[in-house]
Amino acid sequence: MSSYHIVEVTSRRDLMRFIKFPDRLYKDCPQYVPALHSDQVNSLTKVSTLKYCKRRMWMVLDGEKVVGRICGMINPRYNELYGKKRARFGWFDTINDIEVARLLLGTAEAWAKGEGMTEIHGPLYYNTLGKQGMLVEGFQNIPPFNCIYNFPYYNDLVTALGFTKECDWVQYDVAANHDIPEKTERVANIVMQRYNLHTGSMNKLKKDPEKVRYFFKVYNESFSSAVYNFIPFTDEEIEEEAKVSLRFVSDKTSTLLLDENDNVVAFGISFPSISKALQKAKGHLFPFGWIHLLRALHDYETCDLMINGAVPEWQNKGVSAVYYKDMSVKAKKIGNIHAITNPQIETNSAVNIWSSYDNEPFMRRRCYLKQID
Repeated sequence: MSSYHIVEVTSRRDLMRFIKFPDRLYKDCPQYVPALHSDQVNSLTKVSTLKYCKRRMWMVLDGEKVVGRICGMINPRYNELYGKKRARFGWFDTINDIEVARLLLGTAEAWAKGEGMTEIHGPLYYNTLGKQGMLVEGFQNIPPFNCIYNFPYYNDLVTALGFTKECDWVQYDVAANHDIPEKTERVANIVMQRYNLHTGSMNKLKKDPEKVRYFFKVYNESFSSAVYNFIPFTDEEIEEEAKVSLRFVSDKTSTLLLDENDNVVAFGISFPSISKALQKAKGHLFPFGWIHLLRALHDYETCDLMINGAVPEWQNKGVSAVYYKDMSVKAKKIGNIHAITNPQIETNSAVNIWSSYDNEPFMRRRCYLKQID
């Protein structure tokens, strides 16, 4: 008979046990994509977001064996922006046992209540950058590297413990090597001429620190009202994200749209999929993980559509057709066959763009919410 007990993660040894637990839990799961352990250490101990967020981590042990983990978080900037008293949970993984899930979520709830919170939701990251949303459909597929994968029973456990749906994000597998829809091309040509727009270079932009800061300022503005639960990035978060993500951005797979004064109008950024490379790396960049990743970055058969958006004053003017057209042309040129869309809130009308392309539902993920007052 199992004798579960919960412990808080306070030591380096416990942190590594916390990080490595999913590697064992998902050892025989062909869809699971392990994160690099070094990235997880950074996310859990070093990111600048922790300067204003509260964070606690716990594990459930069966004797000395880890059988579950969870991270509780409070983002005061989110609560101030949306007028909430919400905590969030993430890094939630567990064996298929309701008692383990109850210990994990119950501990996070009790901590949140002690901090004056009245609700808890998740799975989420500290801010909008990280992995979010529990997988509820598409378990047969391998997710993009920035998305959560979980067993189907996770949903049964959280709903049994009183969590209900807050929102869903949807993803599609879009045929990237097909011709551009006629309507999209026609609208793109009209918009380019009407507003005197032209394409810029992400390769040049990422080499100029001032332009990088400007780009992320535009990013903040673009998503502040369009993305559900969006939290604008601080200057420090921008610096961190620029160092991590922009180095992988290439004009081969991404588009930057500028006006006649070279101001950013819209953008579409995608990467070659590195999910299978991360599976081969098994959480380690060295000694050979970096080789798998390097090879993946030059294989364009499947690309992950990471972010796309338009500056607020350019939204609803048809500019999305322009960068979709440009990205479609580039996709055919580099041999891109599959484009996996980034999670988009199901109520966002922007998801309708994919109906113009051959597509298949890929994944659906859910944020759960529970009252704790």
